[in-house]
Amino acid sequence: MEPLLAAALSINQLWYAVPLIVAVSLVYAATRHEEMGPILHHAVHIGVWIVGFMAVVFAILLAMWWWVSS
Repeated sequence: MEPLLAAALSINQLWYAVPLIVAVSLVYAATRHEEMGPILHHAVHIGVWIVGFMAVVFAILLAMWWWVSS
């Protein structure tokens, strides 16, 4: 089971999330605003929110994995 977790945590695979987060944040912000300044500000805010949400989900899954494996 540990090789599976190591493969899932590979830093190379996490790089795929970066363009996805940027694209989703920009599109979401652009649907709310028309000027570039507010779009970028909102996109950064949403991007931080997405990364935080992903970190919380990762922490929960990691805690569940530790609980089940012990």
